[in-house]
Amino acid sequence: MRRPPTSAGTGAQEPKTCRSCGRRIEWRKKWERNWESITYCSDSCRARKIRPIDTALEEWLLTRLRAAPRGSVVDPADAATALADDAALLHEPARSAARRLVSRGLAEMVQRGVVVDPSTAKGPVALRLPR
Repeated sequence: MRRPPTSAGTGAQEPKTCRSCGRRIEWRKKWERNWESITYCSDSCRARKIRPIDTALEEWLLTRLRAAPRGSVVDPADAATALADDAALLHEPARSAARRLVSRGLAEMVQRGVVVDPSTAKGPVALRLPR
């Protein structure tokens, strides 16, 4: 993984997450001059942006997390099931909503009780309130 160059005295570049999908944005040489203005990881995320359903998924997840007993987990797939007749259509948007909550520090993503990196997690995941 390439890292952004650091100027003398400025320290490391701030890590960034995509506004749309919530994944970590990897620094690229072509973004060297405008790294500060980069907010999306790809053209598809830039085109998709945040839709009202994405906000609804985030709100649903946050509501369930706050209502659940401390240490309980919420499955993002449950949000997709609750908000759509065909849950498969919202499966990935629900995972993206979960990643955005993690990037804002409102939740932790876990697999089998272990905190995982939301940008690289594969398979079933759950959210819990940060400890």
